[in-house]
Amino acid sequence: MERWALVSGLRGDLDLYEQIQADIKKQRGAAHLFVLGDMISPNRNCDALLTRLRRPKRSDLQPNCIYGWWEEQLLVDYGYRGDQKPDVRNKPDGATTMQHLREAVSQDHLNWLASLQFGFIELDCGLIHGSSADVGDPLQETTSPLILLDRLTRLDVNRLFTARSGRQFRLQLTGGQIHSKVKDHAGEEQRDQAVPKRTVIGIGSGENYTLYDPASDRVEFLSVAVRSRRSNLGFG
Repeated sequence: MERWALVSGLRGDLDLYEQIQADIKKQRGAAHLFVLGDMISPNRNCDALLTRLRRPKRSDLQPNCIYGWWEEQLLVDYGYRGDQKPDVRNKPDGATTMQHLREAVSQDHLNWLASLQFGFIELDCGLIHGSSADVGDPLQETTSPLILLDRLTRLDVNRLFTARSGRQFRLQLTGGQIHSKVKDHAGEEQRDQAVPKRTVIGIGSGENYTLYDPASDRVEFLSVAVRSRRSNLGFG
């Protein structure tokens, strides 16, 4: 049994990454690590974490990284996305936030960040920071089933792992049919489209991460914060 560990929202915190690495090693069968974006943030220097991700220690579970919303903001601001403008700059304190983000990440890491993929397709699973529509698309428990189905269909996958909302959840679309009417110059046509059983999984962010077993389709939501609190308990 080879399980996947999925993390996101490290935001430059090398200590947190080391805690997660240590926790994953305790989990039976954890063999692959996917880091689904937001490795950087404007709130701290991120260079040590990025260096570790790019050059893992021999004892590390090797990280497979994609870019997230914060990476996209930085790359857009440096001109890696053509004429786009970062969304952050539209906010009242956007200019200050982007200046802090630039200061938090050495330009030595920019080409590596720009080389990262938007997402991974593994088996019948899509692994993305936001969704197939946009890196900033925050899918969550209350998202319309039709939107979830659209995001799954765009990738042609049965399971979509997402991190943007920061929440841990599992939503199952249990099948059924979509009834639609199409009207054109030739008249009106009714269509029935079968909806297969599909799943959207929120992996969490920061101290919260997810384990997934592709063989059994089992999802386990974990948190290093819970384990840390338990380890601090003692006898007075």
